[in-house]
Parts: sequence; structure tokens; C-alpha cells
Amino acid sequence: MSEAVVTMNNISYAYEHKKVLDHVNFEIPRGAFMGLVGPNGGGKTTLIKLILGLIKPDEGDIQLLHEPINKFNQWNKIGFVSQKANSFNRGFPATVYEVVSMGLTAKVGYLRFFNKTHKAKIRQAIDQVGMLDYVNENIGNLSGGQQQRIFIARALVNDPELLILDEPTVGVDFENVKRFYELLHQLNEQRNITLLLVTHDTGTMTEHATDIVCLNKQLHFHGDPKAYAALSEKDFSKFYGHPVNLVIHDH
Repeated sequence: MSEAVVTMNNISYAYEHKKVLDHVNFEIPRGAFMGLVGPNGGGKTTLIKLILGLIKPDEGDIQLLHEPINKFNQWNKIGFVSQKANSFNRGFPATVYEVVSMGLTAKVGYLRFFNKTHKAKIRQAIDQVGMLDYVNENIGNLSGGQQQRIFIARALVNDPELLILDEPTVGVDFENVKRFYELLHQLNEQRNITLLLVTHDTGTMTEHATDIVCLNKQLHFHGDPKAYAALSEKDFSKFYGHPVNLVIHDH
């Protein structure tokens, strides 16, 4: 059995007495490319906040890399990329190099200079996402897909073991979405980075993911993407609470 990088045991959470997660149990195996799907309001964002330690569960316990989350202090091993469209100011006056270097700030400190090793890691992370030719470009001049690559590089600079991405392709055109998933596949296969990707694009995820988790307050599915794609419309309607058509992209 694969080693788990995240283990969630009997997790429940409520906002103002409205339960959004109800006794959720699952693991993220090391090396997995896991797609987290489900309807809006189904608890996906809450689950991410719990894994990142931003909120605490009302019930249950969480382990990260086999450590109870309340004792976990290796946060550089957990990378996070949020929705670019909702979190980034295109007018922000910073180069690609400067944006990626921000990923090392917590480790190095705000008032300390980067040494040669730090500078090499920054350039290496930019190179890993195929953007080294843009190292001195203002990030506001890049396309949405290019910007998302830079945000991934900012997370990669700390050599994470788990990379969490929250709706990363929002506002990115179709061709760049394809390249984006190719990059994620490369990071997962070649660097053995465990990926947890929150998305509404269930069709694309069934092509690329090794595991699918469907969450709507409770865990409705956790398993093989092909098995998920083969479920009936009745199953999906039950999971989502309304009729759903799963679109599988044909390339």
C-alpha cells in the first residue's frame, strides 16, 4: 500500500452550525495525481483550508506526512497555487524572477539577501515550468497560462512533496489548459510530486488523474478515474444533488 502524504480521519466542519463536511475519510497516496471534484458549496475549499492548517476540524484528525497537523512544521513541503483570476493583480510591478523568489521569502527572511544557492533554485524552478526565457519579463505582460506556470514555479522553489492547486485553469484558454495539464503530468511523473487539483472540469481530470475524489459534504466517490467516468447519470445526480452531464474530451 502506498505511503499517504495526507490522511483525513472522520473530518467534520461547520460554518455557523451549517455542516459543510460530514465525517470525511480519505488519504492522498504519495505520487498520486488526485482530482477533487464536486458542486459549488460541496466543501472542496473547506477541505483545502483544513489541509493547509488555516482552519481546524470540528471533529476528526488530519495527518500530513505522518505527523499530526497540530505538530506539523514542514510547511515548505506543502505547495499551494490559488485561483489566479481571483487572487492576482495584473498591474503588480514585478518580474517573473521576483515573483518566484517570493516563494523563498518565508525560508530566507524578508531582510536577508539571496545567496548563490537560492538564486540557482529560483532559476531552476522557472526552468522546470518552461519559462526561463521570460525570467526578466514583467509578470503582468504574460498570458493567463504563462502566469499560472510562474505561480507553480513559486511553489516549486521550496521542493514541495505535495502541490495543491485550486481551480488553476480559471480564465486560461483551451490550448494553454492542455499545456498546463501536460506540465502537471510531467511534475507528477518525473519529479514524483503528489498533486491535489480542485476542478470543475471532470472530463479533463478523468484523462489525467490517477485518483478522483468527489465531495459534496460527504465523500461520494474515491477511486479510479475510469470507474468514475463509467458511473451513470443517476449516480452523478445523487453525488451533485442535481442532474449532471459528464463530458469526456476526445483528443
